[in-house]
Amino acid sequence: MARLDDGWLDRADIRFIRHCIKTAILSREREQSLAMDWRDNRNHGALHELILAYARLVVAAAVRLRGYGLPLGDLIQEGNIGLMEAAVRFDPDRQVRFSTYASWWIRASMQDYILRNWSIVRTGTTTAQKSLFFNLRRLRARITDPSRVTMSGSEIDRVARALGVAAGEVSAMEQRLAGGDSSLNAALGDEGEESWQDQLADTRPNPEETVTASHDDARRRSWLTFALERLSSRERRIVEARQLSEISLTLEDLGREFGVSKERVRQLEQRALGRLKKEVLAQAAVPCT
Repeated sequence: MARLDDGWLDRADIRFIRHCIKTAILSREREQSLAMDWRDNRNHGALHELILAYARLVVAAAVRLRGYGLPLGDLIQEGNIGLMEAAVRFDPDRQVRFSTYASWWIRASMQDYILRNWSIVRTGTTTAQKSLFFNLRRLRARITDPSRVTMSGSEIDRVARALGVAAGEVSAMEQRLAGGDSSLNAALGDEGEESWQDQLADTRPNPEETVTASHDDARRRSWLTFALERLSSRERRIVEARQLSEISLTLEDLGREFGVSKERVRQLEQRALGRLKKEVLAQAAVPCT
């Protein structure tokens, strides 16, 4: 591994960068010719030459975005994906230089990679938030004293207006960028054996509570089963269809089933529920043996 400024690179990345520097930039005419050869004839050799000639754009973009703490080699790989996507999609009839078109794809590919990997918490889910994530540091350096830890309220408002987002989003993003993710396995002190996760409370029920809850549930089910057996078949059918089924039947549906009005079904349901309650309470009052 070798180090370029603050980014670690392996030998393959170094060879790639050196090759990019040595590769000559294409003229506009050659660029158009290669693009048309790929579009019309699907000439992979032309596509390959077009991509290699502008691979230096990937390196330049990766260097500009290396301040987010991600490996420079990974950024280059993601940028190459964007470059290849641009080469495949490029339309030479638009009379636009390929470098202009490819730069957007390269930057977008790298930015998506940064947003996916900068933190385990999803960052920048909207276009405005993405713009805030990648432009906050630049705007803050322009309007504030770099030695200050946080921005003032008026400075936050200025950034919010410039990027078209709420002031609260600017404040929240500033706090996010101030520190990365922390591991729960990190030690509490320099020589401590305990980690942060050792201080987390276990909210799960203990074995005794689990057994007690299971016993109570079984007892309540037995009370309900006994109470249902004391109802008539029609009352039990109404209660089960209205109260104990995942898809509840309407009073009108049950009225057609029994050949009575839906008001009569409502009366039968209320009477059955009253009897159920009485029977369950009676069971609950019986001392456990």
